[in-house]
Amino acid sequence: MAPLKAPVRLVKGFLTVGLWTLLSRVFGFARDIMIAAYLGPGAVADAFFVAFSLPNMFRRFFAEGAFNFAFVPLFSKKYQAGEGAERFARDAFWGMAALLLVFSVLAVIAMPLLVWAMAAGFAQDDRFDMAVDFGRVAFPYIFFISLTALLSGMLNAVGRFTAAAAAPVLLNVVFVTAMLIAGQVGWDIGPTLAWAVPVAGVAQLALLWVAVRRAGFAMRFRRPTLTPELKRLAIIAAPAVLAGGVVQINLLVGRQVASFTENAISWLNFADRLYQLPLGVVGIAVGVVLLPELSRRLASGDAAGGQHSFNRGMEFSLFLTVPSAVALAVIGAPIVAVLFGRGAWTDADTQATALALAIYALGLPAFVMQKVLQPLYYARHDTKRPFQFALTSMVVNAAVAIGFMPLIGFVAAAWATTFAAWVMVWQLWRGARGMGPAAQTDAQMRKRAVRIAVASAAMGAALYVGGLVLAPYLAMPGWRYLALLALIGLGSVVYLGLGQVIGAYRAQEIRNSIRRKRSTPAQPDEDGTV
Repeated sequence: MAPLKAPVRLVKGFLTVGLWTLLSRVFGFARDIMIAAYLGPGAVADAFFVAFSLPNMFRRFFAEGAFNFAFVPLFSKKYQAGEGAERFARDAFWGMAALLLVFSVLAVIAMPLLVWAMAAGFAQDDRFDMAVDFGRVAFPYIFFISLTALLSGMLNAVGRFTAAAAAPVLLNVVFVTAMLIAGQVGWDIGPTLAWAVPVAGVAQLALLWVAVRRAGFAMRFRRPTLTPELKRLAIIAAPAVLAGGVVQINLLVGRQVASFTENAISWLNFADRLYQLPLGVVGIAVGVVLLPELSRRLASGDAAGGQHSFNRGMEFSLFLTVPSAVALAVIGAPIVAVLFGRGAWTDADTQATALALAIYALGLPAFVMQKVLQPLYYARHDTKRPFQFALTSMVVNAAVAIGFMPLIGFVAAAWATTFAAWVMVWQLWRGARGMGPAAQTDAQMRKRAVRIAVASAAMGAALYVGGLVLAPYLAMPGWRYLALLALIGLGSVVYLGLGQVIGAYRAQEIRNSIRRKRSTPAQPDEDGTV
């Protein structure tokens, strides 16, 4: 396929995944706003966040990250070549289901140990027993969401992004609905949230199951068997699984540090939710679309097309995440206060959460760049080097978090996460030097990266001044929402206007890509795939 077709496919994929992810984040904010109002950063919220993080931690360990990084390139290759892709997917699905069932049962039994490993500081008070109870209810979510992740990988590999991108919306819809019902009938919010977790997992799996069948794959039951193909998959996936485990250990260290400070886990969680908005909309969208795209390019020997896809993915990522990082760092406090400042929430909670948010924001470009750089390795079935890089990142994370905790308290966890993310990017970038043209930056990307930084700095200055001018209105209950919207609007106008003038982006290119996407929504490549 000619490289010029790459932007159409990539923009279509980025927009589809990004827009659905944005919708999911909007519902996620509604969920977090309600949790903050009902519970505030307190014992019940801390216990629930730890319980909910357990299945999510293992999900990222086994399924969404490590397993799919190995599964998607192999499935894509088989699908293109017509070499039994459906049979391979069914073997992987039912094999994973068997392993997850056993693992879930063992985890529920060992829940007190898992909670202690996640938040040893809870052992000093009532949060420990609550977290154990919530965890036993919520943990089966890993069974449903991990299988959902595999089905999502299948759909992404064949260019069907909508259902996979829409599935996370169901999670937050279920949470919001559950809290609204609980508020009306008088149920306790903590247990209600715990039960909402597995219900959401069932809903997501059902949606993806239907979407996969509509895509032409019949995932009928097959007795789990370790076939030669699955052995190969396991060999490729093992280093990625270990790398995913290292990433989760980084998060575990952060939660352990925070668990010894009352309310700190909640503060970090709410800050994490805010910086996850641009990370999810941009980073996840680019990573999901770029891996199968690069796999196709490299499999067909299209180095020029691979380089074009890589550079446009990096460019798209920086265009949206650099200004987002600047905005979260400069006006984090007004954002936190407006979104969460009600009910049980206090001014002290706002200040602590905004501080953590500003630190996370410094690492946001690094988190997104990882999503762009990692597919360069996984598309080549190279999972060993990312694992080695992740080990180094883990050591850095632990050293910063544990070493600085006595000096700066719970924010040591946020600093550790940010610093380790940049170390990981540096290693991935250096390691990609020997990958040939597909991993090289082109002149357009380098020029635009500098201009994006300039436009973002100007926007940050405008937001700082605007925040001072609008400070009285941001503190007024009846006006704060409009004041925050005005502040965000000011930043957007400055960034987009200056960016267009100095060439950080070209609005016409975006319009042309969208127009081509609408007029040719499913044009086949030269190899016949869509």
